[in-house]
Amino acid sequence: MAASGCEKSEKQIHWDDEYDFIVLGAGAGGMTAALVSSIEGMRTLLIEKSAYVGGTSARSSGSVWIPDNPQLRRLGVTDDAEKALEYLDSLVGERADRALRETYIAVGPEMIEYLEKNSDVAFQVYRHSPDYRQDLPGAAQGGRPLEPLPFDGRILGVNFGHLAWPLQEFMLFGRMMVTRGEVARLLRITSLSWDALFLGAKLLVRYLADRITYERGTRLVLGNALIARLYKNLLDNNVDIWFKTHTQEIISENGRMRGVAIERNGGKRYVCAKRGILLAGGGFPANPHLREQYFPKPVAEYTSAYEECTGETLQLALSVGASLGSPSIDNAYWFPSSITKRKDGSTAVFPHIVLDRSKPGLIAVNSTGRRFVNEAVSYHEFTRAMYLSHSNVPSIPTMLVCDRCFLWKYGLGLIRPYTLFLQRFIDSGYLYCAESVEELARKIGVNPLGLAETVRTNNESARSGIDTEFRKGDNSYDRGNGDAEHKPNPCIGLINKPPYYAVALLPTPLGTSLGLQANVYGQVLDTSGRQIAGLYVCGNDMHSLTGGEYQGAGAQLGSAMIFGYQAARHAAGTV
Repeated sequence: MAASGCEKSEKQIHWDDEYDFIVLGAGAGGMTAALVSSIEGMRTLLIEKSAYVGGTSARSSGSVWIPDNPQLRRLGVTDDAEKALEYLDSLVGERADRALRETYIAVGPEMIEYLEKNSDVAFQVYRHSPDYRQDLPGAAQGGRPLEPLPFDGRILGVNFGHLAWPLQEFMLFGRMMVTRGEVARLLRITSLSWDALFLGAKLLVRYLADRITYERGTRLVLGNALIARLYKNLLDNNVDIWFKTHTQEIISENGRMRGVAIERNGGKRYVCAKRGILLAGGGFPANPHLREQYFPKPVAEYTSAYEECTGETLQLALSVGASLGSPSIDNAYWFPSSITKRKDGSTAVFPHIVLDRSKPGLIAVNSTGRRFVNEAVSYHEFTRAMYLSHSNVPSIPTMLVCDRCFLWKYGLGLIRPYTLFLQRFIDSGYLYCAESVEELARKIGVNPLGLAETVRTNNESARSGIDTEFRKGDNSYDRGNGDAEHKPNPCIGLINKPPYYAVALLPTPLGTSLGLQANVYGQVLDTSGRQIAGLYVCGNDMHSLTGGEYQGAGAQLGSAMIFGYQAARHAAGTV
């Protein structure tokens, strides 16, 4: 399927550069495609419009959802592929092409084995990370998500500065990365745990040594570790990476995509792609105009996604005849987030993923002061519930309510556990505080009688361990994010120790699910359903293969990397 060369185009363009494969976008999907392309022997160019590699992937957990993965097989699990397909069939139904999810499940383990064999991009299995929809057949208790191994950023040398930062609010001291498991261990410092003390001392010494030379800590975990490993392997394989480069046009010849026109260093250049062009721009979560067009109302104003994910690659594809998939109910993957201003005046968007919503002693209420959702459901389902409730009763913003015991032990959003001084959070308007539930209700604009009744009902449930309204804590996903030491239900606790506190949540897209139609090889399809020769897509530029549903930790990165892998090998003629 390879083109014969780059001698000409319909516009008789003189090509300034010639590559086999060009990738637009340096997130996990695009970087995986570029790495596989180079391993398959193609001369590869990775174009990134910002000054950094990583995009939203660098801010993520770095997990990839890969059923039937090699490590799961080594643990003796041999029937996971069948169960995973049953799970996805139940979750997705007719909302997406079944062939795409079949490919996902079949190719995912192959992709992991390929990277392990041909690079040092490696993962370890999450033994206990339940799929998000435990109510569906085929849902697993763990083993499908894989997390990237830690990486020493110093290995990158001067290139470390090209690595995009994680969200500052998720780092200690705003500059040191830790995993969720390490956070849990560190919190035991208050009980003088030797393990916590040793870990804290070890991490702090490394961080202080890093800060002599570097702007931030170089011990990388989560999405930063994944991106750093991919970046290191791209450099090792001599992949050309052009930063601050804007793609202005995709150039075609007789229906085949032959190259791109780009703007770089103040000048325009034409770059030929003999085997193909891959679009991996990260969708459009940071484009306010497209959010207005495609998102539910009230339209999300903020996002924790990378600022450069604004949909230019989608527009490039549409200009050469590509087609978008069918819109879903909301066209995005969601975080519920709290918002504040940083000291420098920039906006901090803090996603409430698992650290507080599932813990005992917290409720989420709408303007009536009533609960409308199981607070422990996945971030995607929680935000969808906000919109559903809002269609009947004002529920955006949603208020998270707790008491002083909860705030001290578990923290709340930007407020970390065991925080002594809260006044700055109160003064900034981030945290609401009152000596009674009714007074708190008036401050946050919800019905006082409704909130008082909700708190009373919650306290009854805390004593019985049974949430009769929403069954919080009834499944393994809920319990896994709760407090295992709290009885009888790890997700329900008393709210009865003043002062009482609240933080407001808004819907924020972490990525978009509306994208370009594609086949099982990642080839972009036109409005007639035919593949556009030489044009590929992966990640959030590709229409969701789950129809906008979210199956488990690492679902987005898993899809991005699998179809980046598929596209590169198809362009190389090896699949």
